This record gives sequence, structure tokens and C-alpha cells, in this order.
Amino acid sequence: MPNSLEIALKNDSDSDNVYAYITGIAIQHGGQRCLLKSNGHDLYFPQNPPAIGSPLTEDCAISLGPPNNTISVTIPQIAGGRIWIVEGKLTFLLNPGPALVEPSVLNPSDPNAGVNFGFCEFTLNDAQLYANISYVDFVPRMPIAITLQENSGESQHVAGMAPNGLDRLAEGLRQQASKDGRPWDKLIVNRDGRNLRILNATHGNAVGAGFDGYYEPHIEEVWKKYSSGACVKIDTQAGPGVLEGRIDRAGDLVIGGESFSKPNSADVFGCNSGPFTTGPSATRNAIIPRLAAAFHRSCLLAVEQHPSDPSTFYRCDPTNHYARLVHEVNLDRKGYAFAYDDVQPDSGEDQSGKVNGGDPVLFTVTVGGKHASGRHPSIPVQEGHAQSKKRYDRPPPPPPEGGYQNGEHAGFRSKVKGFAGKFLH
Repeated sequence: MPNSLEIALKNDSDSDNVYAYITGIAIQHGGQRCLLKSNGHDLYFPQNPPAIGSPLTEDCAISLGPPNNTISVTIPQIAGGRIWIVEGKLTFLLNPGPALVEPSVLNPSDPNAGVNFGFCEFTLNDAQLYANISYVDFVPRMPIAITLQENSGESQHVAGMAPNGLDRLAEGLRQQASKDGRPWDKLIVNRDGRNLRILNATHGNAVGAGFDGYYEPHIEEVWKKYSSGACVKIDTQAGPGVLEGRIDRAGDLVIGGESFSKPNSADVFGCNSGPFTTGPSATRNAIIPRLAAAFHRSCLLAVEQHPSDPSTFYRCDPTNHYARLVHEVNLDRKGYAFAYDDVQPDSGEDQSGKVNGGDPVLFTVTVGGKHASGRHPSIPVQEGHAQSKKRYDRPPPPPPEGGYQNGEHAGFRSKVKGFAGKFLH
């Protein structure tokens, strides 16, 4: 595994005003918070500032240049990293600590609230590069695609959206709101007459889109089914194998000796509270991602063994129409729409928009979506590669405790936690 990695940043938009910022935890520098400097090679380590909300002392904006231009940068080993892409510039601030205050889409007073930006996430460590395009918090207007090329010559590609992807998603959510009367359309953030971004329903309360009580009718039907003789089966895809579950006399769903109370809508949307809270039991932690994903995708009534085939996802109401439509508007239907979106049957097609490999030589981030397609046009895909890759690789480590100071990486932490939940130690 290399100590560093080349990243190609390609401007596939119509704008010559596109910049990147790269942030993360510098593994080889004692876990310090860092940003890549604008020269694309050196690291900037923020120092303790004199006051809350102090500006950075280094300009870390990396220009992608004119349309069709590609620039090369180099990163060391980084955990919990983000490659931020923005039309124009982003404002990062420092609080005493030092604590890096990153752009927020949930705080209307944030200086970046009206800025067109997005990001992909990555970790490069001794084991592998792991990266994904993320919609756990929001969908940006700026499409992002990623490609990983390995030393073997094999490649993995996540296509992302076309330039009109956000507008298509917005239209789909408006149509869904007119059908069921739920505030899907309120998740759309509009600025200057255009759709700027769309928030995940998990964050709906930030824009007045409340979903309290939404999943409860479905949950009641699930409880009714598994109280009347039906048996849910959870394939842990790990040591415990396939575990059976039914509703017991106390009204809990008991799977493999682990009891799960009824979740509520917030539990299902967030996948990390109520019965889906992980703990010391490795068996329970292996069940939770698969059970939470099955609730989220509303497929517990259609089939009894989970993870189920992707053809069963989002087929009945209520379901998460944000997640359903996110997959529909991505050209290869891939992208992290919720924390456990990487849960798949062993023979199922990955949904999560991730690439990972232990011998990376080039990681390409393509911005703008003009030439987005099912594969990266400059890198040939090896036949059979997708099927030959190990489906559940060990995840990147989470950032150090307290590494994120402003809560903006909650989605990423949930995903890392979810990915780790597939393993028993």
C-alpha cells in the first residue's frame, strides 16, 4: 500500500470557476486535522486561532482550470477525508482547539449556505483506498463521479449524475409530494431561481419537512406479519450465518436471541437510534445494518430473507422516496442514499456508489457530469471485475474521537459505522 496517492481532478463542467478543497485526518502526522494546500502537494495544519470563527491562514482552494482540464494532486494517508467541489470558493473557519468549522447545508446563517458545492468521501490507509459519492446528507447541484485504477490494471467507476440530475430529482420529489401529501418537495433548496441542492429526508426538520409518523403504518404491518407465524431471516453474512426472527409475547422482534423493539420513523430514516443503536454484541451489530436497511427500503413485507434482491427495494408505500429517486437519477443507479445503503445480498449489485482497493495507483474525481456514463471513458473496465471483487471489504477506520467539531460528518460516521457492522471481530 503506498504512503501517498495521486488524485486527478477533472473539470467536466461548462464553468472555469470550479475549485476543490481536500480535508481530513493526517494518519502519518499524529492524527492532526489537515487541508491540502492550493499547490496540491503540501499539507496545512490549522493552529489554535485567537477567536471563534477565525479565518484560515492559508488559501487551500485548488483551481480545476477551464472546462475539460485535469489537474493532478497528491495526498498522504488520510482518514475521514473529503474532496469538496465548489463553483467559486468555500469558507472554512477555525474555532479554538483548533477545530475546523466546515461548510454546513443545515445552518441558514452559514456563509456557504447559498453556494453550489458538494463532496465525495475517502480514506487512504495501510489497507486500502475506500471512497464514495455521498447523498446521506444532501444531493448537490454539482455532479461528481469517481474512478479508481489499481496497479493490476483493473478499475472501478461510479458514474454519478448527468448535469440535469438534480433537476430530475427535484421534479420526482414534487410529483411524489402531490401523490402522497408528504413534504418531499420541501427538501428542495432553491437559490436565485434554480435548484441548489436537495436535503436528505433525515434532515427534513431543518427545512420544515417533517416526517413524524411516516413509517409507522408500515412498521405495524411488519409486526402483524411476524406475529402471525411468519419468520424473518437475516443473513448476517458473517460468523452467525442466517438467523431467524419472530415477534415474542412481549411484542419485540427477536432475531438470533437479540430483541428489537418497534422503531419509529426517525429510527428508520436515521438507522442509528432506537433498536438500531449498536453496542457490545457483535451478533446484534451484524443484524442491525440488514434489518435497518430492510425497513428503510420497505421490503420486509414482500420477502422474508434479508438482505433481499434490489428489485424488492422501495416497491411499496410508505418508503423513502428520496432514496428511491436518488438511485433512479444516478446513471448507474449507485450512490449512498442512507447510512446502510451498502447492504446487499452476496449476489446483489452494489448500490452504494463506492470504490475500494488495496493497490490503488490513481483516483479520479470528475466534476460536472457532461460526459458522465456507465464507465470512465479513459479507463477500460476489466471483464468480470465487478463480480470478482470481494463484496464486503474491511472499512476504513473512523476519524479519531472528537475529530469533527461541527457535526457535519454525521452522515459519514454513520456509513463507516454501518460498513463496519458487517463484521464480527
